[in-house]
Amino acid sequence: MFEEEKNRPDRITQLPVYNKAEEIYFLVNRMLTGSYADELEESEDMEDIESDVIERMFEQNKEFMLANAMMIPSKIAGAEGADLYDLRMENAAVIRKAAREIITDARGLQMNGFKDIEYLDLLRRELEEFRVLFAEWVAGFDKENYCIDRWGLFNPPGVNYNDHDPDDDLPFDPDSFFGDV
Repeated sequence: MFEEEKNRPDRITQLPVYNKAEEIYFLVNRMLTGSYADELEESEDMEDIESDVIERMFEQNKEFMLANAMMIPSKIAGAEGADLYDLRMENAAVIRKAAREIITDARGLQMNGFKDIEYLDLLRRELEEFRVLFAEWVAGFDKENYCIDRWGLFNPPGVNYNDHDPDDDLPFDPDSFFGDV
């Protein structure tokens, strides 16, 4: 048992979806570190907007992209550690949202006049590769290992939020469980 727990981080770092998530983080970090609003090129999309507003939007896009890029590998690790279908799906939903927001923020950078467009194109290709790995990873979640999500969002197919939980039928005597504690 303890040997398996010791090797868990190695198992996570061997996952293709995790490795691609880390590559995306490093790409976003490298792309945005050292890029400043005063280096933006004139953009037709933003010609009627004041420069200080464009600068704030650019900085905000950068912050959001970095935060989302950092979140993805940590949520993959969290999903792998949870092992329950509903918790893994909850993490997967956050990962999907973060990846889609990176794409949206990349478009925002482009509209703001970010000059290194080739990096944005590379990021989009990397995210497309991630999407495929992600879908394959999610398809491998164990649908038999779950707790019923009473909110109804993350139940495996065929399980409803109001289904009877068989664990409710297990006898439990707190006095015998806790003893003289």
